[in-house]
Amino acid sequence: MAPIPTPPAEPQDSPDTYVGLESGAAERLARERGWSTVRSLAPGTVITMEYRVGRLNFEVKDGRVARAWKG
Repeated sequence: MAPIPTPPAEPQDSPDTYVGLESGAAERLARERGWSTVRSLAPGTVITMEYRVGRLNFEVKDGRVARAWKG
């Protein structure tokens, strides 16, 4: 039987630190801090809710991060 793979580590970073930042700067900062996937979304965008280790989501309104969450 094959071993169960260990999921990659997630950055020790609070999504709240990105709220209020300009979206481009927030994406660059998130990648520098180790997030493998950064997803920017317009308010109300329909998305699937599966949890993805290493993904940081931004809700962007008027060019700024209004909300940020992991997964």
